[in-house]
Amino acid sequence: QVHLVESGGGLVQPGGSLRLSCAASGFAFSAYWVYWVRQAPGKGLEWVSGIDPGGTTTAYEDSVRGRFTISRDNANQMLYLQMSSLNSGDTAVYYCAAKPGYYHCPGYGCSANEFDYWGQGTQVTVAS
Repeated sequence: QVHLVESGGGLVQPGGSLRLSCAASGFAFSAYWVYWVRQAPGKGLEWVSGIDPGGTTTAYEDSVRGRFTISRDNANQMLYLQMSSLNSGDTAVYYCAAKPGYYHCPGYGCSANEFDYWGQGTQVTVAS
């Protein structure tokens, strides 16, 4: 059975940092591109970042580039998102997702159905 379990969310002050983790099991993690997708209150799903199976190629949405860093540990089947300089616009539920190839959905038009596997999400709230 496939599982993607996110953790590490919470309440953080503007300008602060947070590290999200996603534990994967039940599928060939090291063969998949893995992604972070988020959903802010009242908005659709927004693609945030992706990383290739080998961990050598990364991609970021413009709004997070330079502030967020995606990484993975294939030996332990883990995906990470290091977030810094957080602002209120980063408040959202963050999901990890997996798909065999590269996929990018612009704006708030992502759909969970476009990914093979999807986690339950972790809440990140940026507020003072």
